[in-house]
Amino acid sequence: MKLAALADIHSNVYALDAVLRDAKQRGAETMVNLGDVLYGPIAPRATYDLLKEHEILTIKGNQDRLPYEATAKEIDTNPTLQFVLNDLGDEPLSWLKSLPAELYFNDDIYLCHGAPSNDMTYLLEDVESGTPQVRSDEEIIELLGGRSAEVVVCGHTHLPRSVTLASGQLVVNPGSVGLPAYTDDEPVRHSMETFSPHACYALIEKGVSGWTVDQVKVAYDHHRAADEAARRGRGDWAHFLATGRGL
Repeated sequence: MKLAALADIHSNVYALDAVLRDAKQRGAETMVNLGDVLYGPIAPRATYDLLKEHEILTIKGNQDRLPYEATAKEIDTNPTLQFVLNDLGDEPLSWLKSLPAELYFNDDIYLCHGAPSNDMTYLLEDVESGTPQVRSDEEIIELLGGRSAEVVVCGHTHLPRSVTLASGQLVVNPGSVGLPAYTDDEPVRHSMETFSPHACYALIEKGVSGWTVDQVKVAYDHHRAADEAARRGRGDWAHFLATGRGL
């Protein structure tokens, strides 16, 4: 079985369409989506509609909770969230609420967004220095909290990465389909950067010698996505989308 792992689409329907087409051409037999699906200043409802055309097992990310957990004050002070809520309507919000936070795809593969116990935690990277550094084996294993699947697939950091642990487990982050970079102030100011505007995903397959991971970067019309973000007052997102670099 060849599994396509997608994460962090962030309302970028143009990138999602390109990734779905590419995964099909490369022979992906099934797809999983690791969350942070519809939040973003690009095309939330169109992203939802495209996803529903395909059989994609989806779990919930931290920004999938935001549209239905936000307070009135948070909505009033966040124009992007206002846009997302207005664009989505009721059906996608109900869908977001129904998504599981973590899931065993099968006995071999476990899915989470950030870390198993916290969708806001970076599983593989520590950013306390201001620059993402891969955590020690011990730290990653502790964050896994006893999940013993051979393959752990996570998202949240937007950085394509595969790490083999001392436990023998393989942790795969497919990177972000829809947002190749961002800058955040929590827990300290840091940037996650892929340094290109490509849409990212991963193909995972078990062979006779073990697991093979293909980290795929797909070209698409990223200028169109950047223009949509800029049109909605998100020059920062436009920069991330066009360059793959933080601020």
